[in-house]
Amino acid sequence: MDLLKKISEKIKKAPLEYIAYEDLYYMCLETEKKGDKERSKSMLKWLSEHIENAIHLGEKDSFLLDIYRLHKKVLLKLAPEDFESYLQYVEWDREPKTKFYMPRRFALKGVVKSMQDLADGKLNLLGVSLPPGTGKSTLAIFYLTWLSGKYPEKPMLTASHNNNFIRGAYDECLRIMSPEGEYLWKDVFPETNISSTNAKDCRIDLGKRKRFETLEFTSIGTGNAGLYRAAKLLYCDDLVSGIEVALSKERLDKLWNTYTVDLRQRKIGNVCGELHIATRWSVHDVIGRLESTYGLFKDSRFISIPALNEKDESNFDYAYGLGFTTEFFKKQREIMDSVSWQCLYMNQPVEREGLLYHEDELRRYFELPEEEPEGIIAVCDTKDKGKDFCVMPIAYKYGDNYYIEDFICDDGNPEVVDLRLVNILFKHKVNGARFESNSAGGRTAKEVQRLLKEKGGKTNITTKFTTANKETKIILSSGYVKEHFLFRDKSVSNKEYLKAMNFLCSYTQKGKNAHDDVPDALAMLVDYIDSMVGNKIEVFKRPW
Repeated sequence: MDLLKKISEKIKKAPLEYIAYEDLYYMCLETEKKGDKERSKSMLKWLSEHIENAIHLGEKDSFLLDIYRLHKKVLLKLAPEDFESYLQYVEWDREPKTKFYMPRRFALKGVVKSMQDLADGKLNLLGVSLPPGTGKSTLAIFYLTWLSGKYPEKPMLTASHNNNFIRGAYDECLRIMSPEGEYLWKDVFPETNISSTNAKDCRIDLGKRKRFETLEFTSIGTGNAGLYRAAKLLYCDDLVSGIEVALSKERLDKLWNTYTVDLRQRKIGNVCGELHIATRWSVHDVIGRLESTYGLFKDSRFISIPALNEKDESNFDYAYGLGFTTEFFKKQREIMDSVSWQCLYMNQPVEREGLLYHEDELRRYFELPEEEPEGIIAVCDTKDKGKDFCVMPIAYKYGDNYYIEDFICDDGNPEVVDLRLVNILFKHKVNGARFESNSAGGRTAKEVQRLLKEKGGKTNITTKFTTANKETKIILSSGYVKEHFLFRDKSVSNKEYLKAMNFLCSYTQKGKNAHDDVPDALAMLVDYIDSMVGNKIEVFKRPW
């Protein structure tokens, strides 16, 4: 075992012995001097991570003071080559609650790693979509200041639809790189100086003066031919100006053409990466088309982090009150239309043009009528393999109206979903249920009937093989759904119900649908109701 490994093993066994950390630091410096720069960098990253762990474990003031000082040295050594270490180091002297990166680290760490891969040439294209106000653009501004220190001779172009953003990014870069400021940029790049600035045209040059400045900022569509170049990075921030552009396929087509002709043509050489940060308004926006074209390429990566996770909890509840709580996001969801919520906060682009179900035209209710329902029915669009969802709406019949009181909308393991179907049928004392018998549906219906009978449930389960075209069936049934179905109010706390409603209100008649299981299940429910009426069969009251 070589000396580096011996020292690292000692740190693992005795994480509160300072001398081992210091020994490893100096051994890393010696390893670099001997020409093994990559191993030195790797071990320094390992050391940084274990120092952070030791800080959490340490209690003695003397140990903490020594380990803090060593950590600063380690980060400074790493900062010119490692973006995350740079982020930590340049804000070292700032108060914890005023720092940008560390309070947000748990959410942004994956984005930072991808930005590192873009800088190292492992990626040529990186797309990032996060909710508003979560720090994506500020992170990109730090990225610009890091790259400009590393590659002052290579021009980098930043573009946006927003002139205020352009000027703000220009000012913020100058603030971070100022030798007199609160950031330690000059420590990281001591030999690099700002040689010129142009506030009018938003240009910053570092190192030797050159025709195309190190950092250039421009608005898209302002005529950039001959004025700008991008040799290391083309950074595009929210090229779509807002909902008005997002609603128009024609304007999105024009924007795509402007990007390809006005911006992408500014790239020179074969090593200029692209960073796109944008709200996912539409599959036809710039980042959507790039993902459609390059999404499967190994040198392309697209990151999308929604406001709420699978548990319906915030992904961005930062320390010191800097982020957004679960309650905040839920209130936003309640007051926004479903499509805007999906685009802005969940980063799931929806084509508004051609939407079959608009949220404001659906009938809603807060509570079921006081009287007993005439009957309770359900249908099940079963799940096969893949990304399909098993969907079961539970409908309470009152006259000609059907109150959709509950939903199963689950893409989990079929055996687990079967038990959930049994439980919801038993819970609501459903009189009759129809299961789609295509593919795995027959097996599911048989198993659910068996388990339900063992549980004491009395639901009459039937199956039907569907031959009708799914899209046609969904569209033809939509009129009846809008007229006779009532859905629970948007304030409902059932996250599975909300998920089902999002799928319903995202279904478009134009383009592809990632999830059509909910509108398909409602079409099945309409067909089930129609079969009862057509055969002069009335839904009976529950006898128990």
